[in-house]
Amino acid sequence: MIKIGITGSIASGKTTASKILSYKRGPLFSADNEVHKLYKNDIFKKLLIKEFKIEKKSHLKDILIKKIIKNKKNIKKLEKIIHPIIRNQMKRFVISNKKKEKLFFEIPLLFESKLMNYFDIIIFVKANKRTRLKRFKAKGGDNKLFNLLNKKQLSNKNKEKFSNHIVVNEKNLNILKKKLLDIIKLYV
Repeated sequence: MIKIGITGSIASGKTTASKILSYKRGPLFSADNEVHKLYKNDIFKKLLIKEFKIEKKSHLKDILIKKIIKNKKNIKKLEKIIHPIIRNQMKRFVISNKKKEKLFFEIPLLFESKLMNYFDIIIFVKANKRTRLKRFKAKGGDNKLFNLLNKKQLSNKNKEKFSNHIVVNEKNLNILKKKLLDIIKLYV
């Protein structure tokens, strides 16, 4: 089994790259999708409401974003809750797919979480800050949140040191696809 980690800075195109790479090649574990599912879980929501002293149950994510922007320490607090859950889900994913030849993992904070040794191959998707901010805002994000999340991440230079492959994603989808398919052909 080959475990392939796909990562990149915020709004670099990790999700798109992960889908292209894994398509008909193996199952994909998306940390972002798993976190999204968590926010639909009532037990998880109750935990967040208690931990962050939130009075309203509706718009929980929006309230958390405001709390994070207001106090940067809140992001660490949130990560301490979420990261162990996601790691457990990753382990279950590997166990349930142990007979597969390739497993793909989309992990936004792969380097920041020190997960480099967990993967056989790491593909780093990168784009310049201006392009990423434009993409982030197109999905409804704002400058403050982008800058806060962006500052939490390691520099591209540090990420490149730990990556087997670096894919620049600043052009169009066809160019990205060609670059990714050239990489995955090495492991067929």
